[in-house]
This record gives sequence, structure tokens and C-alpha cells, in this order.
Amino acid sequence: MSEHRGYLAEGPRVGIRPFTYQDGAEFIARVRESKALHHPWLAPPASPDAYASYAGRLIEDPAKAGFLVCEKDSGGHVAGFININNIVQGGFLCGALGYGVFAHAAGRGLMGEGLDLVVRYAFGPPLRLHRLEINVQPGNTASIALARRCGFRLEGFSPDFLYIDGAWRDHERWAITSDMVKK
Repeated sequence: MSEHRGYLAEGPRVGIRPFTYQDGAEFIARVRESKALHHPWLAPPASPDAYASYAGRLIEDPAKAGFLVCEKDSGGHVAGFININNIVQGGFLCGALGYGVFAHAAGRGLMGEGLDLVVRYAFGPPLRLHRLEINVQPGNTASIALARRCGFRLEGFSPDFLYIDGAWRDHERWAITSDMVKK
């Protein structure tokens, strides 16, 4: 990976770019290093086959868009990932965000910068979405803080919303619309 190559958008410290199949080895290594950080909130793919399947869905499914948040100072090493799932066009123009930071990058503000870039990208061409949603387990204080810092508003509570770590988990619903983002 060379610095700045293939970035869709850049901030002072990070750039965002699409997933590729070639990112598998680095992604899997970062997932394995971050297992304690991610549990019980998420379980990103931790094997080559799981990564290939995961990346394939993000690359090939038009209802999904996956972004790697890459540190510019490190030559483009992956700091985290942000996915837009369930993209709906037409009158809804909405997508559901999922994200994760890797342990080496946690607490450094890189994901806030990356999420801001993804939000702006999603609201501009080519996606032209109007609304993005984040569903967060109430105990995931770091994820809630990230959503709040990036301008998302709390809109509600969904009991038994997603099946994670062996059980149906409650989630808070956070959202942002294109008119809430400063141009």
C-alpha cells in the first residue's frame, strides 16, 4: 500500500479507500490483535476465507460500501473500517453504518476523522444519500461517544435489535442527515 494511493477522501491524518481482496492479510492481523477490544461488540472476519467473503460482499453488493480508514503517516496502514450496509435508494436514500477501530489506533481520534470523511462521501456523489444510521449497544460507550462527536443524534431505542455474541442485543439508534453536516 502506498500513501495516498486510491483514497476517496483525505483528512489531515487519515484517508479512506475501498476494501480490496489484497488487504486480507493486514486486516486479519489487525483483527487478531484487536480481539479483546472488539469483544463483545463485534466480530470482524479473522480468517482468510472469512475475509474474502466479507470483502466480496462489500465490493460486489451495490447495497453495501466498505471503507478502510488508513493512517497517512504510516504509509497507509489500516487503522479501522467503516461500512455502509443496507443502502436504499429512491425516496429513502439511507444506509446503516457499522465500524471498528483496531487496537493500535484506538483512542487517537483517527476513527472520528475517518467517520467524518465517510459521512461526507456518502452524502456526496456517487452515493448521494440523505440519511445515515448507527445502531449501538447501550454499553458500548466508545462507539456512542464517536457517534456523538461526529454529529449524530440519538433517535431511539430498539430492544432485541441484533444477534451478537450469542444473544439478541438492545441498541440505541443514532442518525445524521445531509442537512446536519456543515458544507
